[in-house]
Amino acid sequence: MTQPVPGFRTRLDALAPMRRTAFMAALTERLLPNAGFYAEANGTASALEATRELRKLLDLVWEQLRVREAKIDFSLQAEKVAAFEPEEADESFGARRALEAVMALTACIDVLVSEEPEAALKISRLSADGVRALIDLQAGEGVEQEALEALIREHPLMEDERDFQDTVLESVEAPRLERDDWRALKQLGRNEDVSNLGLSLQE
Repeated sequence: MTQPVPGFRTRLDALAPMRRTAFMAALTERLLPNAGFYAEANGTASALEATRELRKLLDLVWEQLRVREAKIDFSLQAEKVAAFEPEEADESFGARRALEAVMALTACIDVLVSEEPEAALKISRLSADGVRALIDLQAGEGVEQEALEALIREHPLMEDERDFQDTVLESVEAPRLERDDWRALKQLGRNEDVSNLGLSLQE
């Protein structure tokens, strides 16, 4: 499992619950396109429709962050997310990445129902592990473990993943977060609709 950089977890643990949720939501934004890729490849639904429906649910998370007095039944929303999980028997690369997106969104919703301090770290690792899986897949068979670990560590996609997570963490550590700051965090997470795997449905 990919480990966060030293000090990263300490900083994450030090965040107030709503700021940790914002960190999770931003990372989830960047995972959502992967669910769309899977839907497009399998013809289970329109890729854009699947991504749009999942994003509507994530938008509710952002709304709760911006408007603390918002009354949203997140227990009900959690049931809706489950409909987008890939079939359990599908162990393909695309299915696993789609499941990661659904798992991350489910975690965002769950922490608004019942706080789970470890959830942010889980999504951090989930996102990085998806990148690791892609690099591992591209490397192919026959690569020694030590060489593979070096390749993963130094790969541009993994460097981008670390930089992205660091940037999001720095953003949620700001002394004050006003409504415009929440919107900026959401935009940062959307990453111009490019996923953590460096792919975009618009390509």
